[in-house]
Amino acid sequence: MTKRDAPIALSGDEFRKLGFRLVDELATFIDSIPSRPVTAGEPPSVVRAALLAQGLPEEGSDPAQLLDEASRLLFNHSLLNGHPQFAGYVTSPAAPLAALSELLAATVNANVGAWILSPMATEIERQTIRWLAELVSYPSDCGGVLVSGGNMANYVGFLVARHAKAAWSVREEGLHSPHAKALRIYASEEAHTWLHKATDLFGFGTNQIHWVPVMPDQTIDTQALRAAIESDLAQGEQPFLVVGSAGTVSTGAVDRISALRATCDEFNLWLHIDGAYGAFAAASPDCPGELKHLALADSVAMDPHKWLYMPLEAGCALVKNAELMRATFSYRPPYYKIDEVGGEPTVDFVDYSPQNSRGFRALKVWLALRHLGRVGYAQMISDDMRLSRLLFELADEHEELQPVTQHLSITTFRFIPSRMREATALDEAYLNKLNEALVTELQESGKVFLSNAVVDGRYLLRACIVNFRTDVEHVKAMLDTVVAYGRRLDKVMP
Repeated sequence: MTKRDAPIALSGDEFRKLGFRLVDELATFIDSIPSRPVTAGEPPSVVRAALLAQGLPEEGSDPAQLLDEASRLLFNHSLLNGHPQFAGYVTSPAAPLAALSELLAATVNANVGAWILSPMATEIERQTIRWLAELVSYPSDCGGVLVSGGNMANYVGFLVARHAKAAWSVREEGLHSPHAKALRIYASEEAHTWLHKATDLFGFGTNQIHWVPVMPDQTIDTQALRAAIESDLAQGEQPFLVVGSAGTVSTGAVDRISALRATCDEFNLWLHIDGAYGAFAAASPDCPGELKHLALADSVAMDPHKWLYMPLEAGCALVKNAELMRATFSYRPPYYKIDEVGGEPTVDFVDYSPQNSRGFRALKVWLALRHLGRVGYAQMISDDMRLSRLLFELADEHEELQPVTQHLSITTFRFIPSRMREATALDEAYLNKLNEALVTELQESGKVFLSNAVVDGRYLLRACIVNFRTDVEHVKAMLDTVVAYGRRLDKVMP
């Protein structure tokens, strides 16, 4: 073989031609999003049929044809979270500049596990972490790492807490050491299910979570928390971690971080804040006062792919004590030749999370922070919260809608037929059934996409606005659609 023939390679001219064509199609798609259905509402069988069932191809195909086909499939059979009527989940539209940066990052293809493998990418990630910390007023000399999303960011904080607070070396002796006590975790009943997964995956068992009731505003009851800790201590167990929420899943409530810090100091516990959704609201002057206390947490999880409008995936874990991160995750086998380059020490992100090989997630976040700056993000996050408050107010003014909660950019409400307004007591079972059916109808309609929450036994519609394409007209249209579909369902429901 004198010269290798690699079928996967493309020349610069071929790549340029395909790239120009694809970017042109993507630009047209971006402009078309508001006029498309939020979703086609197709059942799985229809989506699968669009793929033309076939086995693994024996021979290759033309790249231009393949990109055209992939574009059509994704444009026509996807849920468009960039649509202005999408307010279902905490998934934002992708900032166009960030989408372009993904192409750049993938082409360079840096492995941001060790500095020697990714010199500039590593330094960009380090700077990005400092900027993210500054954006939410967390100490900028903290340790940090970009990860896939909220679950992994929370896992990082969880594992560092275990290393820092366990009374024996879990790393060496495991959870069943003869010196071990039962390690207890505390979180509110509104906490995200990442905590179930963490206690399962890391060998604790979900029974080690002490679920603490919430106050009427859906935040953790700090008096009940204190009582739970004292009870577990009396049973000979070891409390080690309190998980607070900066934006709960269902309603966006922000726990009283300052009170949680005081409790953790009293009992020598680690305070971790799950801010996957809400932490970035700290950048806004309109944020709840408790978000100004994020710096009191030992660790914080947050997701740029939520409220910084980044393409998936982009999560971030911040830990106040960077050395504790290294002590939790760092191993140095002989086949690693890292730690310094040219006689100078390096930062190697393999030491800061469970991952070794790591993609260059930081580039899109770094570019977006430079593109908008603190002021730009503060404005956009404030706008999302303002629109959510408007939705609550408009629902309150409507005789067939009942708003229930409003925190950050999440409003929960429900449809109540006008015929029931004069009733002495509402038929809660019927209303739950009606609103559950309404969520399904709305999600399949293609006109608006909301999700659900259950608060105090009431099944509610949930609108979460983290969408730079949503404006006042879209909020009004959402409610009009909810009422129209609610009336129609009420006529046919048994």
